[in-house]
Amino acid sequence: MRAVHVSMIAAVCLAGLPASLAGQDSADLQVAATLDALHQAASEADGDRYFALFAEEGVFHGTDATERWTVDEFKAYALPFFDQGRGWTYTPTERHVYVSAGGSTAWFDERLENAGLGETRGTGVLVLRDGTWKVAQYNLTIPVPNSLAGEFVARIREVTSGEADAEAP
Repeated sequence: MRAVHVSMIAAVCLAGLPASLAGQDSADLQVAATLDALHQAASEADGDRYFALFAEEGVFHGTDATERWTVDEFKAYALPFFDQGRGWTYTPTERHVYVSAGGSTAWFDERLENAGLGETRGTGVLVLRDGTWKVAQYNLTIPVPNSLAGEFVARIREVTSGEADAEAP
């Protein structure tokens, strides 16, 4: 009888998790918790907590092709916003986490919702440092439906070729 109660409690607890987290092992859940903490800190404009979750050599890729920031460069960009209480909120709607056989590296992809950008995608790599998962690389993208890709590629080419022309001597 006790086993039935334990099974029922476990089923109820797992039912509250997103489908992509149900059945994951401890390392997967720790990685997911790190990513959740990252999103929470950004939403609360908590720069100290946010950047503490990055590996020292970490890199953040933003939605613009020119946005490749080291942690220090990203701090210089983001901390003035955080200091004004302006963060950003990305809410995960789906996440997949994979941990290497050795258990020291993890990679993930997640679908996120943002009020301004709509559906976005985050992908990246975490490394295990002194028992703590740290973000080594985070890539934020805006998925473009295939049916719109040609139009967006043409518009991007217009913008980037215009910038190149404007910068030419």
